Amino acid sequence: MRACATMAVHRRLLDTDPNYRARRERIENLIFARKLARDRGRTGTTTIPVVVHVVYNSLVENISAEQVKSQIDVLNEDFAKRNPDLKSVPPVWSDSIGDARILFKLADRDPDGAITSGITRTSTSIVAFGDDDTVKLAVSGGTDAWPPDRYLNIWVCHLGDLLGYAQFPGGPVHTDGVVIDYRAFGTTGTAEAPFNLGRTATHEVGHWLNLFHIWGDDGMGCAGTDQVDDTPNQAGPNTGFPSFPHTTCNNGPEGDMFVNFMDYVDDRCMVMFTAGQVQRMHTALDVTRPSYLEEGKPLPVPATGWIHTDLTVAAGAPEAAGDPVVASWSEGKLCVLYLGVDHHIHALSFDDDSTFGAPARR
Repeated sequence: MRACATMAVHRRLLDTDPNYRARRERIENLIFARKLARDRGRTGTTTIPVVVHVVYNSLVENISAEQVKSQIDVLNEDFAKRNPDLKSVPPVWSDSIGDARILFKLADRDPDGAITSGITRTSTSIVAFGDDDTVKLAVSGGTDAWPPDRYLNIWVCHLGDLLGYAQFPGGPVHTDGVVIDYRAFGTTGTAEAPFNLGRTATHEVGHWLNLFHIWGDDGMGCAGTDQVDDTPNQAGPNTGFPSFPHTTCNNGPEGDMFVNFMDYVDDRCMVMFTAGQVQRMHTALDVTRPSYLEEGKPLPVPATGWIHTDLTVAAGAPEAAGDPVVASWSEGKLCVLYLGVDHHIHALSFDDDSTFGAPARR
């Protein structure tokens, strides 16, 4: 069974780092505002340099460069809607398949500008790592991260019973990235079925780009959400290779989207992102990882400053996250406010359709 520790890491950071909680709320509110504004996301290709840190205790864990390349190839297929197994998507979801247009490239320069293969290798005395981020620190037997505003850091090591985990945007800089077990990385060498098609990295990089598990991690309650509109509600994780349709949470006749990369099925079963998931990843890039530029686009310059004015509210106070409030301000223009996930009022747009990400707290 697939075992992903991303949510365990997320909850640990929420419990131990108040700044992480605040950053996560801000990120989700900015993404929510873009969603309400019907932002289309990036239309060009985004290139992300990758460094793979191989941390090994035994020689078998010191995977080959060919195995690393096989994983990069899978990422480039999956995040560009070019994976050959897309044909296995049930027809009811064929129109929902999203193309993230993200290109992953092994780094050719290290942080100091020296030529590199994009692969580091570190021998360690640690027999197996866990989800406590020790593999990301040289002082605890791992390897320090390269600057995460310039590289996607991927650590490959022995993870015990875990396949992998990622850190959501907003976490500590020195632990930013994803960790994959050496037996679930790439398609050759040490990769073991049923997790030998490189989809663990696809799943975890999805988390790194702010995707949640498709069932919303609510403990089989049918009330959780992945914050994406075009993924069906489902009770919990699917495993193995379900047959279509597989219904839970009264989501028939189509049932669970078990072919989604953010479920827990075997590698050969997970084959797609949705357009809504792509939009969420693109917004995460713009909001939290803007240094990874879209091809042909300059680095965005954020708007700063405040408008000091009285607002005249034309509707009642919002009750649920996303509820809009129409108001006018002193120059006779209209603006739209909304209730964010942090229960504060945020500015969404003015009557020229400009979108504002900074919270207008009242």
